[in-house]
Formats: sequence, C-alpha cells, structure tokens
Amino acid sequence: MRLNAANTVLLSVILCLWTATANIVAGTLPDAGLIKAKKEAESGGYIFLTNREEIVAKARKEGRLRVLSSLDPETFRALSKAFTKQYPFIDLHVEELKGTDAPQRFLLELQGGGGTKWDVFDAAPEFYQDFIPHVKKFDVPGMARQGVLSIPTNIIDPRYRNVVSIASSIFGIGYNKNLIAAERVPNAWEDFLKPEFKGRKFMVDIRPQGFAALAAGLGEEWAMDYAQRIKGQDPIWVRGQSRALAAMTAGEQSMLHLAYYHSCMRARRKDPSRSLECKVIEPVPARIQEMTAIGDKAPNPHASLLWVEFQISTTGQRIIDEFEPLKSSVYVPGSELAKVTQGKKMSVNNWETFHNSAKWEQMAIKAFGFPQAGLK
Repeated sequence: MRLNAANTVLLSVILCLWTATANIVAGTLPDAGLIKAKKEAESGGYIFLTNREEIVAKARKEGRLRVLSSLDPETFRALSKAFTKQYPFIDLHVEELKGTDAPQRFLLELQGGGGTKWDVFDAAPEFYQDFIPHVKKFDVPGMARQGVLSIPTNIIDPRYRNVVSIASSIFGIGYNKNLIAAERVPNAWEDFLKPEFKGRKFMVDIRPQGFAALAAGLGEEWAMDYAQRIKGQDPIWVRGQSRALAAMTAGEQSMLHLAYYHSCMRARRKDPSRSLECKVIEPVPARIQEMTAIGDKAPNPHASLLWVEFQISTTGQRIIDEFEPLKSSVYVPGSELAKVTQGKKMSVNNWETFHNSAKWEQMAIKAFGFPQAGLK
C-alpha cells in the first residue's frame, strides 16, 4: 500500500510524539517540571542539571575527586572504599580537615585565591558565612526535589541551597555508674541545678555547643539563664570531651553535662571497666553538622555531587554509624540517630537557627564567666 503525502506527514507526527513520550518516560528528556525548575534555578544564578545520567557521565569524564573532610579518618576511609566500589572510574583522595585552626587556615587560603585543587570541603560552623562565597552554586534542593539527586531536602541549607549537612549530633549525659547511682542521674536539664550537684560534682565543656542547641528549641533567654545557673553550681570546667570521658572511665569524675552522645557511646564501647553510661533526656539537644560543600572552583564538580549524595545514602549513613556511632543525620529515615530520637521531644539547632550558633556560644561563655578549663 502506498502512502500519500498527507498520510506520510501524519505518520511522522505520530512517530515523533511516540518517541518524545518514550524518552520522557525513560528519563532521557526533561519533563515540564524539570524544565521549570531549571529555569527558576538559572534565573537565580544557580546551576541545575536535569538528568542524573548526565552527572554520572560527566563524573566519569572527570575521573578524579579531592576531598577535605571533618569526619574521623577511619570513617572517611571506609566511605572512600565503598564509594570507589560504586564508582570505580573515580580516583578519590580524602584528607582530614578538623578542629578550628585547620578550617580557618583553609578559609584564608580560599580567600587568597588558593585551595583550587580541592573539590569538596566541610564549611566549619565557626566560619560558615565566610565559606559561602567560595561554594559552587548548584541548586541542590531543586535537583533533590526533582529526583535528580537522592538527598532529603531538610538537610540542605534552604537559604544558600548548596550546602548539605551529612551528619548530626545529639547531647546527653555521660556518667560513671560506680560513682553515681542511676536513680540519682538527672532526668531533666534543670535537675543539674539541685543543691546535691553543687560544688564540683559534674563537668561542663567550655565550648558550649550544647547550650546553642538548647537555645534553638527553648529560646535564647531560657538557655542563657540556664548557663548562668549552671555556673552557680561551681562545676568542673573542661575543654574537649575526650579528656572528660577518659576521666570518667578512669573513675576520676562522675558526670559530664551535655555530653556528645556519639562520643560517649564510642567511649563506652571501648571502656574496659564497663563503668561508663550514656543517657538521653528530653528535650534532646541536637545540632546539624558536617556541612559539606563543593568549591566554586572545583576541578571535578560532577564527581563532587556524587560524593555528597553518597554520604547521605543508606550505605553512607550506615558507615558513619559504624565508625562514629550515632553521628548520622537525625533527618535521614532509618539512621541509627533517627531511631534513638524517634518519638522524643527535640531541641534542634537546625538551618533556621544555625546562623545564631556563634552568638549563642559566646553568650554562654560570658554567662559562665569566661572560665579556664580545670581539667585539660
């Protein structure tokens, strides 16, 4: 049967429509929602990729990735091994960037036009705003909402849209069960203000990140009043929780106020005396952390996106929980920290309040009376 011109045109149109529809279903062409999201992102100066396969293909072409991480070395080594198993075409190298001095030096390097060999780095909370101008403007939440990236949107900075919190911490109480009976351990934060705990009866870290978490949920006025009243209890001031936890396992001290729960549980696991216990009380203070960003001059930006996504994946979070117990994100369903806090009242220093962290910590230190650590 011979087709006339009209029939030929009609058949061509049908074939084109069928092909376009098939491509949309297969994900090879962006749908209307993706196109709209891309236009909105680009109008704000952000980069928006509409296809995950494109990210993987470009990452394959880049073939390298250089990362600065504030996770423990054993953690990022395990993450690296799992990542390269999933993406064997990427040559990954990770180095540690931890504390306050190292991030500040790296920030100065960025501000001076250096640091360009690094693709991904952690934006230290103390200098967060200063890091932002040096972060690549990927529209991470936009791509996450459209399914291009598998990242929960509530762990992405909603203001800047290009920084992801891959972990979090909760605060609790660490105590030596041989020095203080379980029934005497506080069940509320105000219990630390009881007369029985006055006069060097518990330790307080002079880096008051836990007080900032309390301020986020209970209010600045409550938290600073509480800090002053804690000072009135004449606690033992410490700098760094590792030393405080070691003092408890050695039987030198009985209790640590606002202990990092993951640090306490890790010390408990290694405690040969089996005397260390860790307790969660409500409201549970928590803070987002490990603020991961891609450098604005990153040589391998697409491989960087895959690394950020991988750390927040089920596999990545499981590895973090394995090597740094209970340091996963409270916002990732199924993470160990999400399980611990499920159903509990929380006081979270999240993206809405995070910008107040430095101010609240300085206010708490002032309320403490600018103490010097008595246990170092």
